[in-house]
This record gives sequence, structure tokens and C-alpha cells, in this order.
Amino acid sequence: MEHAGHDMPGGHAGHDEHQGHDHHAHMIRDFQTRFLVCLVLTVPVLLLSEPVQLLLHLGTKLQFTGSTWALFVLSAFIYVYGGMPFLKGLFEELKAKTPGMMTLIAMAITVAFVYSAAVSLGLQGMDFYWELATLIDIMLLGHWLEMKSVMGASRALESLARLMPSEAHVIMPDGTVMDHPVAHLATGDRVLVKPGEKVPVDGRVEGGASSVNEAMLTGESRPVDKKPGDAVIGGAINGEGALTVVIEKVGSDTYLAQVVDLVRRAQESRSKTQVLADRAALWLTIIALSAGTLTLVVWLFLGRGLAFALERMVTVMVTTCPHALGLAIPLVVSVSTALLAQNGLLLRNRTAFEQARNLQAVVFDKTGTLTTGLFGVTDIVPLNEASTSDEILRLAGAVEAQSEHPVALGIVRSAQERSLALPQISEFLALPGVGAQATVDGHKVMVVRPSYVIDHELAVSSTQVDVLTSQAKTVVYVLVDGAVQGAIALADTIRPESRDAVAALRQMGIKSIMLTGDSRAAAEWVAKDLGLDDFFAEVLPHEKAAKIQEVQKRGLTVAMVGDGVNDAPALAQADVGIAIGAGTDVAIETADVILVRDDPRDVVAVVQLSRATYRKMLQNLAWATGYNVIAIPLAAGVLAGAGFVMSPAIGAVLMSLSTIIVAINARLLKAPGGVDSAPAAIEPGADESKGGLFGE
Repeated sequence: MEHAGHDMPGGHAGHDEHQGHDHHAHMIRDFQTRFLVCLVLTVPVLLLSEPVQLLLHLGTKLQFTGSTWALFVLSAFIYVYGGMPFLKGLFEELKAKTPGMMTLIAMAITVAFVYSAAVSLGLQGMDFYWELATLIDIMLLGHWLEMKSVMGASRALESLARLMPSEAHVIMPDGTVMDHPVAHLATGDRVLVKPGEKVPVDGRVEGGASSVNEAMLTGESRPVDKKPGDAVIGGAINGEGALTVVIEKVGSDTYLAQVVDLVRRAQESRSKTQVLADRAALWLTIIALSAGTLTLVVWLFLGRGLAFALERMVTVMVTTCPHALGLAIPLVVSVSTALLAQNGLLLRNRTAFEQARNLQAVVFDKTGTLTTGLFGVTDIVPLNEASTSDEILRLAGAVEAQSEHPVALGIVRSAQERSLALPQISEFLALPGVGAQATVDGHKVMVVRPSYVIDHELAVSSTQVDVLTSQAKTVVYVLVDGAVQGAIALADTIRPESRDAVAALRQMGIKSIMLTGDSRAAAEWVAKDLGLDDFFAEVLPHEKAAKIQEVQKRGLTVAMVGDGVNDAPALAQADVGIAIGAGTDVAIETADVILVRDDPRDVVAVVQLSRATYRKMLQNLAWATGYNVIAIPLAAGVLAGAGFVMSPAIGAVLMSLSTIIVAINARLLKAPGGVDSAPAAIEPGADESKGGLFGE
């Protein structure tokens, strides 16, 4: 992450993110190392422990001269080395006056070790070294799994930085062009942006004409035409023409740097919800301390002696040890994470994923999420009695096959989807700002913008074309030998799966809202087609996070689903950020859940699995804490008068049994049924009448 802060304009704050990411990764490695070391040392501890030998009914006790002290030394090392994170956590929680899981674990392992050491030194009783070792092992494993599952979004800024080119073609005063690092550019420099290259920094076009793809930055699905005087954004992809750009913003003033700042602030403002296990651990800590102390005092008061009273207290503490509680959440998280991955869903933030069960609204980005992000033919309007939809598309596809313009690519793609054979052409000619023309079967065929038809007074009145234009669709005309034969409308095509996703969310009582930088007309067309509850159009990237806040202020728990850089602040601001996997890395790194497939229906699967996961968590927490209602009184010796005194070994067995039950219950978590499969793609155009453009 450090290089992101150095290389990227306005990236001076990247060092803090780098340090945070490294610290988190170091903690994960530390827990992993401690777990593996302690696990290895636990084997001889188990073999040398008398309670384990009794439980295994070993005929010959594994004892030798000094075995008691070897057991003590091994256990002491495990207590200090393996238990150090929890002992530190104990002091931190007590300092913050918020005792929780760390307090309970530290208290349990300390009681087990101190009591066992006292037994080794001559106190009457049975040691708990094996219980100490296994408790520390399981706690380390649980925290290791937990920390891996919540590895955060600290690489978001690095992904943003990769959008920027490393070098720019600087036009020198004498007219020569030299490559310079982007970091060395200054306001007023003139740069050359060649076709297909990324614009290095924010500026204004001084010369040339082209179309620029800003979809990853602004959400605008259509390429934006650029001519002298127009502004361009760093990171946008240039189209078919070369541009001379005068740099206007550098460093922290650039558009992308401001997006970085928005992402950072939104991430820092995200509330840190308390984990259910921590709340349960707090109450269990209070119960364990109270029950243990009360047990010791009562038996001393009843005159049963210090050794008996201590044994009862330790039995209570061991029975209350949070083996099951420590695994209740991490085990369910581990299983649900695996289920998510098997279904094409990657979990990055556990807390936010749990929050998905409470979703009341899902805000979808339009371009690349509800739509394909690719231009496609949506309508073909024949404007000549002899023309047909297929023939118009076949001729347009033949001409545009020689062009790399997004409109041309959309026409060719749609012709291929219809399995139309494209004829050979000759005399192809690109018409900058107008379209293209070529000779097809001896006829001059042109594919042009509406402005050409109007300028040459060739316009044909058509209500259907007017409707398509009002929907903000891109309309081109097909001319044969100077006569208009038909019109083709293109737009960012809607994913068929989007309809299923919106319908499924509605059945779950969740509102579907669209957020886009596209025009209101284009957004309204998509919203009406999908039956959305609401939509926000013409939203600038820096306004998207504010729109999420606006929905949250309605009292709704909100998820944001997007795939672009412009979505990153909104993804971070939302209660749950869900990124389409095919989108840009920054969206993925800022999100809580990643959809590997470009399928909005997976959002429904996320909510369903979140609800199922939460139910399993509650069940596990209920068992992990609930069994204490019976076990603690028995461990305290309430039935001693009836002749039943539960030994520490039996208490440990009951505790272990609860752990096994929690583990089995977690493994029973199943992925819920998904949404019905999407319908087949709708073919563009409706008029399939027979005939041809070159009929007699």
C-alpha cells in the first residue's frame, strides 16, 4: 500500500492504510504461529496428563522420573506463549471497562494453570494441564479463523492507484513528444493521449476529437464525445481519436484523488458493531466469576475445607470455560464462508455480512450491475416498406465490422447473436463525428448519427424513433444509396437476471433502488422496465455516498451493489457493500461481499445465507451459554448432600461435549435455495417481415 500513497495523485495518506493492513496481516500470522506451536506441544501434555489417561483407560500410565515437572514446564510455556494474546486482551478490556471474550478466556486459563501448578506443588486435587492446553489451542484457532474472515478493505486505495497510467506523453515547447512520469506533471503541461490509452490526469481538450469511456469513473454507460474545450478525467479510456489535453489539476485536486478521500472517510465512519459472542462472553464472565466466588465462599462457610472448596470453584470455572463459546461464531463463519465461495460469493467483512439479514433496501448501480455495461441493439425500426429488421442489422453490421467504436461493436455483436452472415465490403471510410460508410453488394451503405440525416434533410418522421430518443437510447440511421432504410437503437442492455433479483427481493420485503450517473431518461427507462421502487439519476460520483446516507436517513438498512470506481464511496458508506466481481478492483476491495458472477440474483443468495447463518449463530450461542444453567450448579456441588459431587474431569467432559455439539450444529448449515434461473435473452427488434432493401 505504501507505493499507492507515493505514486498516486493525492495519495499521501496511503501510508496509514499500509500500516493498518500490515498490522492486521501480522496479527493473523501471529495467531497462526502460536496455534501451530501450541498444538504440537499439546500432544505430550495430553499423553502425560493423568485425567486423559484415565479417560482413555490406558493400562500403563505414561510416567517417568520428572514427568510431573515436564508436564508443568510444557504447560507453563503454552500458558505464557499461547495465552499471551488473551492476557494482553484482558488488560485492554479491563482498562476500557468492557470485559468480554478476552477477559473470560484469560480468566479461565489462569485459573486452570494456577490451580494445576498448585497441585503439582503438593495441593490435594487433580491438575487441569490438559484442559489448559486444549482451551488455549481452540481459542487460538477460533481467533485465527475469525481474523482471517474479517480481513478488511485496506487495499482499496492501491487498486484506485492502478487505474492511473504511470507515464504520459508530454508535448514539449518545440513540438516534440517525450514520455514523463505522471507524478512529475504540472498544471499547464500539454499531453498527448493516443487512441486506447488512459487519460493521465484531469484536464481540458485543446485539440483533436474522440469519444472517451468514463464508465468506471462516472457510471455513464455511453462513450462521451470530446472536442476542444471539453473536460476529461484522469483514468478515463480514450476512444478512436488522438487528443491533446492541457492539464488543469494535479495531486489532491484530481477527481480520482477526491474519490480516494471519499472512500477513506466512508470506511472510517463505518460503525463498529459489537459481536454477539462478545456480549455473551461479558455475561458469562460475570456468571463465572460470581458462581466461582460464591462456590468457594459457601463451601468454606460450610466447613468443607480449602482443598474441597477450591476444587469446587475450579470445577465451576472449568465448566464455564468458553470452548464452545469461542467456536460458536468462528465455526459458523467458516462454514458459511465456504458455502458462499461454493456459490460464487466471497466474504470480506463478517460483521457487514451478518447485517445483511436486516436489509430493508438494496441500492443497485445501473451500469455493469443491473445492465451488462455493453452497448447492445434494443430496437430496430424499419423506415422503408421493403426493409426488414434483419436486413437493416446485417448491412449495418457489415459496415461497422471495420470500426472499433462502441456503437459499432454493439451493432456487430447483436448481428452475430442473431447469426446473421455479414457480407464482404469495400471502400470502407470512417466519417469522424458522423459515422461510417462502405460499399456493400455494389451499393453505398452508410451508418450515421441523427445529425447527418437532419443536416441533409433526410429525416423520416417516426413516433417509435421519437420514443426511443426520449428514452436516452443511442439512435443511428442506416442509409442505402442516400435513402434512409431504418433506424437502430442501442443502449446499455438490461441483464435478464436483474428482473428475477428485483422480484425475489420484493417477495422478501426489500426495496430495490437504482443509483446511476446516467441521464434521467435512461435511468427511468431501466427503472420502469425492471419495476424498481425508486431510482436516483444524474448522480455525480462524489454524491453517491450522500445518496446512500439519504436512504439510510429514511430508517432503512441499506446494501449497495456496484462494480465501478465511482461506486466505491457508496459501497463503503452502505451498511453492506456488495461488489460485482467483474468490476474494478477498488469496488471489490471496498466491498463487504464480492459476487464472482455478474448476476444480481446472487444478492438474494447473500441475504438468504446471512439469515441462515445468523440463526445458526444464535443456536450455537444459546447452547454454548445455555448448558451452563445445568452444568454450573452441578459443578458447584448443589447435589453434594444427595451424594453426587461432579469431579473436575466430568466438568471438563461436559464442556467438551458442548463444544462437539456446537461444531456439529455449525456443519449442518446449508445454502438456501437460489432464485429461479433467468429467462432467455430478448431478441432486439420486432418486425420480421419478409423482403429486402435491394428488392426489384
